[in-house]
Amino acid sequence: MATVDERIEPRLARWIGAQPVFFVGTDMTASGVETIAHLRENGRICVMFCSFDGTPNVVRLHGRGRVVTRGEPGFDAALEPFAMGLASRRTEARGVVTVDVTRVADACGYAVPRMELEGDRELLDSWAERRSPEWLRTYRAEKNQHSLDGLPGLAGLPDW
Repeated sequence: MATVDERIEPRLARWIGAQPVFFVGTDMTASGVETIAHLRENGRICVMFCSFDGTPNVVRLHGRGRVVTRGEPGFDAALEPFAMGLASRRTEARGVVTVDVTRVADACGYAVPRMELEGDRELLDSWAERRSPEWLRTYRAEKNQHSLDGLPGLAGLPDW
């Protein structure tokens, strides 16, 4: 049976932290700019976590989000918790999304497949490492100015 909570309790926070993947549009170079554009339009966001091993579970965090992009004040501080020792990820990150959670909902997850994590892929890291900062800025300027539905993404932002 699904439940709805007003906040993320410590047990759930530990479970969320243990999940190797979550779902929402990403904010790394080469992935479009949907999350940023839609947050700038109306601020609504839902982040979904699924348990692919152990007890089946799905958790959705609904709320209002905001993004700070590369070149804006606070970007480096917002990115710091995600560095995890991977310096190259700092090259690829275009923005950091912060979500003020207003609704926590879980579901059984009975239909979520069981899978094992083999590890992170390093292809995007090596792709970005082979490019200069100027090349990445040009790429983002060409590919990430607007969302698929024409909303502003990185258009007009500093350092793009």
